[in-house]
Amino acid sequence: MNSKNNLYVFLGIFFGCFFASCGRTKDIPVKDILFNEIEQKTLRLDNRREIFADCYLIDRLDGLSLRMHEPHDEGPVLYFDRTWEGAHSAYTTVIRDTDRFRLYYRGEAVDGADGNDGEVTCYAESKDGVHWERPDIGLYPTGSNVILAEEPPLSHNFSPFADTKPGISPSERYKALSGTVESGLVAWVSSDGIRWKKKQDKPVMEKSDYDWAFDSQNVAFWSEHEQRYVCYFRTFYDGYRTMNRAVSDDFIHWSKGVQMTYGDTPREQLYTNQTAPYFRAPHIYVAIGGRFMEGRRVLTDEQTKALHLDGVYYNDCSDVYLMITRGGNEYIRTFMESFIRPGIGMNNWVSRTNYPALNVIQTGENEMSLYVNQDYAQPTAHLRRYSMRLDGFSSLSAPFAGGEMLTKYFTFSGNRLEINYATSSAGGLKFEIQDEAGTPVPGYTMEDADEIIGNEIARFVSWKGKTNVQPLASRKIRLRVRMKDADLYSVKFD
Repeated sequence: MNSKNNLYVFLGIFFGCFFASCGRTKDIPVKDILFNEIEQKTLRLDNRREIFADCYLIDRLDGLSLRMHEPHDEGPVLYFDRTWEGAHSAYTTVIRDTDRFRLYYRGEAVDGADGNDGEVTCYAESKDGVHWERPDIGLYPTGSNVILAEEPPLSHNFSPFADTKPGISPSERYKALSGTVESGLVAWVSSDGIRWKKKQDKPVMEKSDYDWAFDSQNVAFWSEHEQRYVCYFRTFYDGYRTMNRAVSDDFIHWSKGVQMTYGDTPREQLYTNQTAPYFRAPHIYVAIGGRFMEGRRVLTDEQTKALHLDGVYYNDCSDVYLMITRGGNEYIRTFMESFIRPGIGMNNWVSRTNYPALNVIQTGENEMSLYVNQDYAQPTAHLRRYSMRLDGFSSLSAPFAGGEMLTKYFTFSGNRLEINYATSSAGGLKFEIQDEAGTPVPGYTMEDADEIIGNEIARFVSWKGKTNVQPLASRKIRLRVRMKDADLYSVKFD
């Protein structure tokens, strides 16, 4: 080995000890630590917001970690207590529209096979995402707020979205998929989100083309990032409930399904996926789904009787998981821990309870909400709201002892660097910008950086009082961030 290689090995070991690479506890080869700046592709951030739910932006961490945050329980918002709803109401979708929030869910008063005659699709509205009402629509005698009850298999797990594709016809402003394994998935369109018609009689996805599929909620949306429709649908592989992905240009002709991967994480029964673009960073699809622990029974026979369960829903338990995807067939599960744990009380440990609704929506100036179906198969079945700060799924987190992050190299567009952060009274953050050689840029060094203290959704980073970073736009740079007793939720060049 020559002297040059000896130097590389020495530096690799040094940096391997000093820095912790982003990811799990899995070791990373010395060569990757040493050469990742050279080998990695320069990221193009433009003016997109980046949240810290994966290691996309992170090159090295020293003393810092990614931390998942638990949403705050805000209590029930809607009980499924109408005769056409009942204990098996589930598979909910929440949409924030221009002047209201829209809620769609399956009503099923009596447990039955998928697509049975008792399944209907129900609708509710809200002005604030907190207080919900069932409008008297009068479309079906089955129930005042029922919007779909014909052709029973097609009322199964109806999952709509507001189509934001440029130039879309007003008559198709809303779209949806629904159906069962046997019926296949049928495409629906609507001008008002209440009155729906089939886009065509023939299913747009059929079992013969997609193997064993479509059991559970199948979610689709127009991807601003990919400029096409994307669908994540439930299927089975090797005895596990999992997801496939398909894409379409017209919502009618869909690609073959591609099985999603989950990195090197353990296989689990993922019952729902609830994948959708995050509204503040639509290039990142957030998946907040239901994890099913098959055969993991918590309840005793006496407890099941006391809960008045409707059906055999006591041999398993469920909770809520968090993962993301940036397109393609890869989910990124940074956190294996539960995003929302089952609550206190045996009613929360029933099979198929704790399944989240589709979509995270903004419900306040600094707040966003998600909704979870709880007390499944019980007389108290209801929808519950959980709140978080904006971008608050997870964060780059620093202990009191402090630490540093070094980002990957990237280019950006914009004039200022905006951050969403929180510190203790003793904590703080400082930012340094380095050039493509890893040298601090004059005027943007750690010595020039103003310490940031506080708790704000939007704050501009400054150096000796100046926030302008436009002279560095389009140049290859990276950030060095020093933190103490603080959380960094997102960054964005503005």
